Amino acid sequence: MSQLLYELSEEEILALPIDRLAAIVLRHLVDTDQWSEHNFTNDGRNKGVKAHVLKCWSEALNWLISHNLVARGTPGQTSAQAIFVTRLGHHALEDGFEAIFASARLDVDLHQRLISVRSQFLIGEYELAAFAAMREVEIRVRELIGANNSLLGVALMRQAFGDGGKLSDSTLDGGERNGIRELFSGAIATFKNPSSHRQVNYNDPTEASEVVLFADLLMRLMDRYALQVTDNGA
Repeated sequence: MSQLLYELSEEEILALPIDRLAAIVLRHLVDTDQWSEHNFTNDGRNKGVKAHVLKCWSEALNWLISHNLVARGTPGQTSAQAIFVTRLGHHALEDGFEAIFASARLDVDLHQRLISVRSQFLIGEYELAAFAAMREVEIRVRELIGANNSLLGVALMRQAFGDGGKLSDSTLDGGERNGIRELFSGAIATFKNPSSHRQVNYNDPTEASEVVLFADLLMRLMDRYALQVTDNGA
């Protein structure tokens, strides 16, 4: 694996997404015991790697640094170019990059009611993060329509978004109103209710991150519906 970076053709390196190239660079840093940012690119230059390809290497290294997989300021090294692979970087090499890439998906401006969910996700509590995100959607719907705590899950969604419901938009045609009702009902039935009743194992952190992002979308839709409720004097 230590030579994998050098085995890639110029065309392959230029075509690789930055995160995938970064994974190869990270393996290279560990396998070659590289400690210097300067030496990393200089070694490539000495082996005849072209300047525009070396720029791709540097882009990948900076991606690793920005995601805390590599850090600057190696203890005991006075060089400003000193780098080291972090604990998170070693975990990524041992367990795979799926969790790292999934976490990067959540590196966005999540809805303010889902901010704590990101923290759960980052410590590896994928099931709890997905459940908490969808539970927050359910809580927000209940708040907006003024329902009591006994109204749960799909029944809550159907009352809120069904015909005559406080969150049903009468300006939309029937098909679209039904679609929104089923969107919220299906989200709760699929991603919140199972976790309420049994252990749900998210082996794929990417799937869990997508559930959180789906909840984020539903929250943003509800921001619009909240204005509608206010305008109606509810």
